[in-house]
Amino acid sequence: MTRIEKSGSYTLGTRAVNRLGYGAMQLAGPGVFGPPKDKAAALAVLREAVAAGVNHIDTSDFYGPHVTNQLIREALHPYRDDLTLVTKIGARRGTDASWLPAFSAQELTQAVHDNLRNLQLDVLDVVNLRIMFSAHGPAEGSIEEPLTTLVELQRQGLVQHIGLSNVTATQIAQAQRITPIVCVQNLYNIVNRRDDALIDELAEQGIAYVPFFPLGGFTPLQSSGLQVVADSLGATPMQVALAWLLKRSPNILLIPGTSSVAHLRENLAAGDLVLPDDALAALNALAE
Repeated sequence: MTRIEKSGSYTLGTRAVNRLGYGAMQLAGPGVFGPPKDKAAALAVLREAVAAGVNHIDTSDFYGPHVTNQLIREALHPYRDDLTLVTKIGARRGTDASWLPAFSAQELTQAVHDNLRNLQLDVLDVVNLRIMFSAHGPAEGSIEEPLTTLVELQRQGLVQHIGLSNVTATQIAQAQRITPIVCVQNLYNIVNRRDDALIDELAEQGIAYVPFFPLGGFTPLQSSGLQVVADSLGATPMQVALAWLLKRSPNILLIPGTSSVAHLRENLAAGDLVLPDDALAALNALAE
């Protein structure tokens, strides 16, 4: 059994994917804009991830823009039958590398076609509708109009499954009245635990939860506390953070990103890490 298989699997749409996946965002240039500094290294990371057993890759055509999807295509196409590619729409990049909402029917439709073309696919496995009502995280507001556009694209056979990103519990409930949702992608980690109740609710429904920024938003004191635990286990802070997320709930799927093969291997080794009770208690206390 590989270290990825040790972390288990969970259903994403109609497939079971390994819970340790890969996020392609960092393959683009600085600020997720422009080409990578080392294209060969970026291609190597993607190939190493799949060779190690990763069968869930998170991406978007607004990474770059277009850069990460083109790298994925060059590195991995034709794709393995068990590989699930999850992309996002709902944003675009300004010429100054800014992140801008892109919710109109025309923008969403164009985004789906851009993802299809750059990934060289006839249908997208999973498309997350990224909500950008606020620059500071999820914010309330109706998502019916953009979601209805995405459902129409699904009806046309361009999208297999639909997910949501950067959303509130109210928006998830609204979406589920319109269409089935297979995953939710939000900021969540040891210290940013606003979605605790939501994760448990989604688990009961068999819906995957995909946290991003596993080390995002830590205070210096919290970071030092994480380092203490990592040192006691002979692990890195990222490995501990990922292991904690795997322990948190079986419906959590991880998509740590890196542009380095060495860091990729370190991240995937989190599947081997066992957190003893005292380490778990110390980690849980970081959020208090």
